[in-house]
Amino acid sequence: MEPYERILCRLSIRDDAYLDSLLGDDDGNLAASTLDRKTHSLVRLGALIALDATVPSYLEATERARRCGASDDEIVGALVAVLPAAGVARVVSAAPRLGLALGFDVAAALER
Repeated sequence: MEPYERILCRLSIRDDAYLDSLLGDDDGNLAASTLDRKTHSLVRLGALIALDATVPSYLEATERARRCGASDDEIVGALVAVLPAAGVARVVSAAPRLGLALGFDVAAALER
């Protein structure tokens, strides 16, 4: 069985010990994902966008992405990338929140 097949099986049967190891340890989650740190952080940001997260969640995610080497353009690129899957409403809702997390007040900029 290939590693990805083992992971799919463990997730499909809700292997609680495995899930706890993925949820409790960021380094373990990163290793299991086989993604590089920057990609991993951008995928997590994409999930927050899809969930219509709050500004504090975006703050943590953008700080993590920056620590992992993502530029602000790449962070906003994650917002653009999820548009076809998450939909217009989610992305429009997320844009000002993500802006605030990046230190940019979209609402104030639009008022100028």
